[in-house]
Amino acid sequence: MSEAHLDPTMRHDAVLLFDVTDGNPNGDPDAANQPRMDDETGQGIVTDVAIKRKIRDTVSLLKGDDPRFGIFVEAGHALNTRIAQALKESADDSDNARQWICDHYFDVRMFGAVLSTGDKIPGSKKRGAGQVYGPTQLTFARSIDAISPVEHTITRVTQTKQADIDAGESTELGAKWTVPYGLYRTHLHYSAPKATKTGVTADDLHTLWKAIQFMFEHNHSAARGEMKLCGLYVFSHSSAVGDAPAHQLFNTIAISPLEADKPPRHHTDYRRQFEKASVPSRITSTVLTDLWP
Repeated sequence: MSEAHLDPTMRHDAVLLFDVTDGNPNGDPDAANQPRMDDETGQGIVTDVAIKRKIRDTVSLLKGDDPRFGIFVEAGHALNTRIAQALKESADDSDNARQWICDHYFDVRMFGAVLSTGDKIPGSKKRGAGQVYGPTQLTFARSIDAISPVEHTITRVTQTKQADIDAGESTELGAKWTVPYGLYRTHLHYSAPKATKTGVTADDLHTLWKAIQFMFEHNHSAARGEMKLCGLYVFSHSSAVGDAPAHQLFNTIAISPLEADKPPRHHTDYRRQFEKASVPSRITSTVLTDLWP
């Protein structure tokens, strides 16, 4: 396998395909936690934030306590506390603090972060450590076809309040939303010039791709049903700026239903076509995951 996809000095673009079966891949808190969807087309939506969260969680599993692979946006940890620590380590120099954070937190190094919160730096009008423009960006994921969300009424054999039990009630009703099936597609963009500023290495890229490959394996829950990565295709350019527009590369991968009148229930209900001959010669395509025969 070519190692072009691990070169941090070159631009990379990637296509990710994942699916969900009988689960809610990304609930909308503004709509009673229904699966997010495009109201006009009916296509399912998964936000970039939800995908990045899964990547962050998987990096923590892959790298453990490695001091270079800390996670900045992590449940139970205040961001300002971490910014204050960076300023302390950098003698209140915001530029050095920003670099310190990049050196110690994988998600800032790859995705960027707003670090201008917290108290003012002594003797300065600045707050925090400024802002990091991350080299890796993900789009919203969108399902290939329209989804058909289903609301399920569920019961629980105990009550929340003792008063309800004393009143003779024996069950409580609730609800959960699922998508019977949906195949989703999202795109990833990696900017080498920005990566140079945050200090991305080949090990960082290796960790990113591996985290994407395993991001659903340790994120199972009853609410999300079955989710799996179906495809990960990386296009590596021969320069930092790039050799072709991203959309031209993405168009070489097409997904279409095998039977237009049959509701899809598995990734094999779709045809995946990859026109490798249409990829410019200076660009290396690397298939890291592909579940289609």
